[in-house]
Amino acid sequence: MEENTNNLEKYQEHYSDDGFWEKLKKFAVKAGQEVVYNSLLLYYALKAETTSSKDKVKILGALGYLILPLDLIPDGIPIAGFSDDLAALVFIVGAVAQSITPQIKLQAAEKLKEWF
Repeated sequence: MEENTNNLEKYQEHYSDDGFWEKLKKFAVKAGQEVVYNSLLLYYALKAETTSSKDKVKILGALGYLILPLDLIPDGIPIAGFSDDLAALVFIVGAVAQSITPQIKLQAAEKLKEWF
């Protein structure tokens, strides 16, 4: 598990708030609710003061990977395009689960309702 986390850390330089929201707004429907919800969980955990620096590095890696236009499976491929993004997001959500509070889950669920 640690090796997979380290692999994602190289993507953190691709993260920006603007890039995150732009990607989600552009591809939310195509990516699907599961990708969007997990992305939002990580985004709100990243912004939480209670999230450790170690967890924030993991989150930045996963969100950077999501934003990166060139990844293992190009996002433009129907159905499969976001499967690698979802795998990375779910993996990191599990790795930082202790940082995802009920309040963060509520924020993510409310934003998801706005879009779907």
